[in-house]
Amino acid sequence: MSLIFFPPPIQQINSEIIRRAGVDLYVLRLDLMHPWVNGNKWFKLKYNLLEAKEKNFTTLLTFGGAYSNHIYATAAAGNLFGFRTIGVIRGEERLPLNPTLSFAVQQGMQLVYLNREMYRQRNTPVLEESLQQRFGEVFIIPEGGSNLNGVRGCMEIVGDAMPTAGYAYAFNHICVACGTATTLAGIALSLYEGQRAIAFPVLKNGAFLAQEIESLLTNYLASDLPTPSNSPASWELMCDYHFGGYAKVNDELLMFSQQFREEHGIPLDYVYTAKMFYGVMDLLKQGFFGKGDSLLLVHTGGLQGNIGMEKRLQRFSKI
Repeated sequence: MSLIFFPPPIQQINSEIIRRAGVDLYVLRLDLMHPWVNGNKWFKLKYNLLEAKEKNFTTLLTFGGAYSNHIYATAAAGNLFGFRTIGVIRGEERLPLNPTLSFAVQQGMQLVYLNREMYRQRNTPVLEESLQQRFGEVFIIPEGGSNLNGVRGCMEIVGDAMPTAGYAYAFNHICVACGTATTLAGIALSLYEGQRAIAFPVLKNGAFLAQEIESLLTNYLASDLPTPSNSPASWELMCDYHFGGYAKVNDELLMFSQQFREEHGIPLDYVYTAKMFYGVMDLLKQGFFGKGDSLLLVHTGGLQGNIGMEKRLQRFSKI
């Protein structure tokens, strides 16, 4: 099973902040891999799709919010690989559909809506059984692709996805935005001795993700899935850059994103990567990293979710 991907380039960033900190900073542009199935979304879907195909499932069912990058990518990947797809959407239906859900429908996804109380039960056997009774034999992918198949795929981000073999050794710190912790867990499993993974939770009070990360790492290492020869790398959560919580933004973050794109030619999504990039720059100002350190920032895609905020962003272009 394969898609035609563009090799994700690694782009060096230079600025006065970076020079003063005395570090080298690079961006792994996973957002450029594919127009629809890019970023960490492909890595979290890859082995789920393979398992579904191997077990002869014809229908994928997954979960997400109305602007979910995961819903968007699953709809596209399902269409490309010949699966029927069902998206269970948090909240009530709102018409007309937003661009994310419109795209999903265009890719053939059937949308089903659950109120927020029912949606909170999405990982329970009771709801899973109810969905199986309603839709028949479906292959269920958790919200965000957050399962051991997702972890396995994310182990390939810093390594197999790199444009040059062995390039992964070059970085002391690998930084990534964190939602479900699946990507961080996969990266931590793939790193080498002396490297550290740094995650920036995009949810308020994101320290709870530490338990999720430990659970994913423990369960993966106890599974029969391919495991690395080395122990998981050290990792750390930076919980002060959520900007009010999941999908919350303010003018400061919007301005930062616009200026970063103008200076470096890299668009950031407001929900994930903008918060991580902002956090890294702030830590550089504080002297958090050592002189001579080399940082790799993983751009996890998700740019489709920016469309709903473009009108607000246009205000700044007139200032």
